[in-house]
Amino acid sequence: MDTKWKNKIMIFGLIVLLTIGVSGVVSLVNFSGNYIHKDYFHTPAFQSKLDEFAGYLNFFELNKISLEEAKKSIHVTQTEIEEHRTRYGALTDQVENIKQQYKSSIQGALDADNQEAADVFRAERDALINDIVKNFKDDTHVEKKIMKEKEQQLEGYYQELAHYRSEYQTYTDAFVYYLKNRETGKIKTNVNETKIESQASLLKEKDLLYVTDYQIEGDYYWNSHYPFAAITSMIEFEPNNNFKGKIGIPSDLSADNPIKIAYDNYQQKQLLFWIYVITALASLVFCAIYYKKSKHITVELDKWKPYYRKIPLDIRIALVLLSILFSFFAINMINQQIFYVFDYFTAYVMDVVSWILITSTLFLITIIQCKYLIEDMKNVEYVKAEWKNAYVRKIIRSVQDVFIHLKTGTQFFLLLAVVFGSGLGAVFTFRAPGLSVAYLIFLIVIGLPVFLNLIKKIGYFNRIVNKTDEIASGKLGSDLKVKGKSPMAQLAKNINVLKHGVKTSQNEQAKSERLKTELITNVSHDLRTPLTSIITYTELLKSDDVSGDEKRAYVEVIDRKSKRLKLLIDDLFEVSKMASGNMEITKEKVDLVQLLKQSLGEYNEMIDASSLQFRITNEEKPIYAYVDGQKLWRVFENLISNILKYGMDSTRVYIDISTVDEKAVITFKNISKFELNDSSDELFERFKRADASRHTEGSGLGLAIAKSIIDLHDGRLDINTDGDLFKVSIVLQQA
Repeated sequence: MDTKWKNKIMIFGLIVLLTIGVSGVVSLVNFSGNYIHKDYFHTPAFQSKLDEFAGYLNFFELNKISLEEAKKSIHVTQTEIEEHRTRYGALTDQVENIKQQYKSSIQGALDADNQEAADVFRAERDALINDIVKNFKDDTHVEKKIMKEKEQQLEGYYQELAHYRSEYQTYTDAFVYYLKNRETGKIKTNVNETKIESQASLLKEKDLLYVTDYQIEGDYYWNSHYPFAAITSMIEFEPNNNFKGKIGIPSDLSADNPIKIAYDNYQQKQLLFWIYVITALASLVFCAIYYKKSKHITVELDKWKPYYRKIPLDIRIALVLLSILFSFFAINMINQQIFYVFDYFTAYVMDVVSWILITSTLFLITIIQCKYLIEDMKNVEYVKAEWKNAYVRKIIRSVQDVFIHLKTGTQFFLLLAVVFGSGLGAVFTFRAPGLSVAYLIFLIVIGLPVFLNLIKKIGYFNRIVNKTDEIASGKLGSDLKVKGKSPMAQLAKNINVLKHGVKTSQNEQAKSERLKTELITNVSHDLRTPLTSIITYTELLKSDDVSGDEKRAYVEVIDRKSKRLKLLIDDLFEVSKMASGNMEITKEKVDLVQLLKQSLGEYNEMIDASSLQFRITNEEKPIYAYVDGQKLWRVFENLISNILKYGMDSTRVYIDISTVDEKAVITFKNISKFELNDSSDELFERFKRADASRHTEGSGLGLAIAKSIIDLHDGRLDINTDGDLFKVSIVLQQA
């Protein structure tokens, strides 16, 4: 046989021995109290039967009283008389109650012209009233009634005692007793007196399985056990015959007697129990010694560890607990089955063997899991990493996701409750057909509306899925219908918003492509124009026919076009830096009014030379803000420059600076000399200028630079156009 298979067989054999050992230890813990006694007669079970026999013996033999004697001993107390008399209230209450009971019957007979029946009812009523009145006048009258009630109760109790008498008869077949009245010396025994003439001879009898001294008090069982205590509570009887002597079990007891059967069964199970426990302990010792000497067992068990570790950690813990639970359940099954082997060897020996094999398999699985789990638990980092992927955490997250929208989660669990309730209702209806009407009402009132609503929700959800598929394929189509305020309706509404967003994005993309083309065209045009001039005039300078004045003129043009080209390149580089986020600003507290006045001062000569009339409000009152003065100067410079370049001649320019809600607001308004056909957003685009103004000086980046600078200050720059009216608003946080 292959060594691998030998190792596996040895491991399983060792597990079988371990199973037997653990089962034996469990049996020792659970059942040692039952089988530690000398024999069956010293067990609590037998002592209970002995006490029961003594009680029956006391009632039926030692202190017996017949039914007739009991009836003669009935006593009635004054308290019982009063209780019986006022059981249904005071005299007036009882009389009135009787009258009310018969009132309708008498009136009904009179209405039917049946005088005879009415007289009968009156006679019955009057007899009852007289009896009640007599109850309150005569104690003897009440006493007789009570005695009659007690006699009836006694008869019922003595009928119940017939059952106890049959049990007592069974006991008398098993027990022998020799008892002497401590007061009178009278002997009570069921022993043949010719064979045993005294208590001493019974004591010396060798053919008894068991014998013990026993003392029976006169009130034993009378005052503590039903129905004996109930009998004594109604009669004047004091059981005062106290006995002392011997009670035993004869050795020639019939084999079919319950006591004999219990005695033999106990002896067999006691022997089996201790053999099994000793064998189990020996198995445990062998397993411990063999495991220490055999290292191949650990190697064999570790082969399955990589596969086991693929299971989530919490599932592994649950599986270990289940394995332990099932293992101990199987061990208890072994312990229960094994004690039946002596009685039913053929029927139970295979069951014991089967349960040992089943338990051994469960033990093997449990041991392997425990070994792997304990090794993994020692690695704290591994446990933390595994816990993140635990199945319980996934379930918790899933439940939390269900309740992201509380209404949806509540509806989900209510739906589950209705579904399970319908299933349980069907089961109960099948078992109890009387519930079918209630179940039908439940289905009509709750089940059917929930089912129809579920179909409706599923249909709505499918339409939402189809719409998302259309949007994913580029077919925007019409909007989804939004019904109600449910999360499903909110989802449909959001999908509509996304669809419009996609459409807007497509339009923006088309616009971006158009603007990109315009940008390339504008950049090419604006860079090529001065560069072409520079090249042309440079070629002219190379000619020998050019006069000195012409050369100076050509150099002046080249210089002007070079500065123009440098300005374009500088502005383009500055816009690029701002767009990439590489522009740094240094904020400090600045008076915006003074900064604006200084900017206007730089253009004072150009303003005077132009036909534009500047109107500035709030020139004196200072307004402070934390800004980069140089960068904000550039913004003012670009805006003023644009006004001078593109403002219509002989018009007014309005510049206003004020505060609104702790914000500084600076407004520039002028009339454009060129038609403004572009939108406000397009005017911010780089190199964007009105088509009619392309011949003017400028880079076309002024507004883009200004907006980028204001954005760096967490402010806002807005452009509004109304016909030829051009308005720029700057909003900054006031210091």
